[in-house]
Amino acid sequence: MEKVFIFDHPLIQHKISLLRDKNTSTKEFRELVSEIAMLMGYEVTRNMPLKEVEIETPVAIAKTKVISGKKLGIVPILRAGLGMVDGMLNLLPMAKVGHIGLYRDPETLEPVEYYCKLPMDAAEREIVVLDPMLATGGSASAAISFIKDRGVTNIKLMCLIAAKSGIARINKDHPDVEIYCAAVDEKLNDHGYIVPGLGDAGDRLFGTK
Repeated sequence: MEKVFIFDHPLIQHKISLLRDKNTSTKEFRELVSEIAMLMGYEVTRNMPLKEVEIETPVAIAKTKVISGKKLGIVPILRAGLGMVDGMLNLLPMAKVGHIGLYRDPETLEPVEYYCKLPMDAAEREIVVLDPMLATGGSASAAISFIKDRGVTNIKLMCLIAAKSGIARINKDHPDVEIYCAAVDEKLNDHGYIVPGLGDAGDRLFGTK
């Protein structure tokens, strides 16, 4: 059974369409990625536990709820995942941020970790891994494995556009990890790009295309 949540909110779908447009400028692309990440954050955090507290309003004493206990961490996969960080922090300023970087070994074609810095208490946190594109799923799966190797057991993956093959790979390698995405595309081309996708998210975010 697939563990994937696909967003159908009109605002998110509208912004994804603008994101896909090849004529969208780097500035607009960066803003859209951040905005979509913030909107998606509402659903990703839906199951955060609450506790009842008592506060005094200007009118009376009120019993109301605040987030309880479960701490959150966000870990972008370098470099494209960086574009989603600010949107999440706008929504969750108390979250801690880690980073993980991978490259593909030219001979074995396997993902190799070159950088990983997680919050000191990452194992006690719910970690949301950020990567705009889930294509083959190889890099995301490896990143999740590297994070698990450091004692983290509660992980979610948040991406903007996913290919069906990428979703299948994560579900197979990490059946405990929920995937959140704004759109699912059918296939990959010969170069491993999602079709129709939006091109190289990192290049479009940082103007290096």
